[in-house]
Amino acid sequence: MSSKIDKTIQRQQQKIAEGQYYEAHQQLRVIAARYVKISNWEAATDILFRGAQSLLQAGQGGSGGDLCIFLLEVFHKSETKPDAGSKGKLLSLLRAFPKNEPTRKKFVNEMVGWSAKWGEYPAGDPEIHHVAGTLYAEDLEPYDAERHLILGIKDSPEALAGLEYSWYTSDDSHTAPLYAARGTLPYLLAGNLRAANKYFLLFTSYLSTQPSLGTQEVSTKSSDMRVYPSLPLLNFLGLLLLAVERGDPSLFRQLKSHYASHLKDVSWGEALDTIAEMYFGIKIPRQGNPMFDMLGSMFGGGMGGGASKAKKPPVAGLD
Repeated sequence: MSSKIDKTIQRQQQKIAEGQYYEAHQQLRVIAARYVKISNWEAATDILFRGAQSLLQAGQGGSGGDLCIFLLEVFHKSETKPDAGSKGKLLSLLRAFPKNEPTRKKFVNEMVGWSAKWGEYPAGDPEIHHVAGTLYAEDLEPYDAERHLILGIKDSPEALAGLEYSWYTSDDSHTAPLYAARGTLPYLLAGNLRAANKYFLLFTSYLSTQPSLGTQEVSTKSSDMRVYPSLPLLNFLGLLLLAVERGDPSLFRQLKSHYASHLKDVSWGEALDTIAEMYFGIKIPRQGNPMFDMLGSMFGGGMGGGASKAKKPPVAGLD
């Protein structure tokens, strides 16, 4: 059987090499469907994976993407779980997509849905989110990059900080807190304090290379902090992270009160209300689902200022 499948794939790869993309695509679909009908999942998977890979490498994003979607249908029918083997195949295909191929976004969404259904992460597999997010960042699609990197792995805050800082450098210097918030607040809303801290530290470390932004180092027995006299909202975010670590409701209220005059200029209110409930037990009456509302609003560009200009950030070197 393995020899038969190898010969089948080799024939279609030859057609692809000769430029007969449509014929190869259709035959690969038909052959894979036959194996699906008899529940030979291994054969169907092998044909679809190798066929999609050949088409994508030939620059045929639409045809290759169609086989990628078919492969995920096979994974659903066979109840294949996200493991090193299945994810490895999907992620290698994702990386092979031609730049700006429209089918890729559907493939990413289908992958996330598959991993959420058959895996252990309700929001989708973090590794899939990370790879998708870094690819979107490389292709200068910041909103999609943010959406996935927030739900990624331990390396995702570094990729996101690089993206947001690159985006920030094309904006006015005083907008730094807006870009800092685009990672800090969503990570907190996702319940990932460690990632929020890492992102904020990395973003502000990039900022330290800006000579026009004066800073002061403030040290206490328990922590060190870089203060920006000209950027009060950036100081607010840093202090918010410290307050979350302590979990003291009175500290959070004092912080909001102290920065009230600055907070009225940004649309962080609902996000901060949700953070108040999550980390400080402060109940804020609201309708709807605050978590989904907040993440949806923030990822859609509703962080207030800065990113609303919809500029494409000049990102390079993310991998």
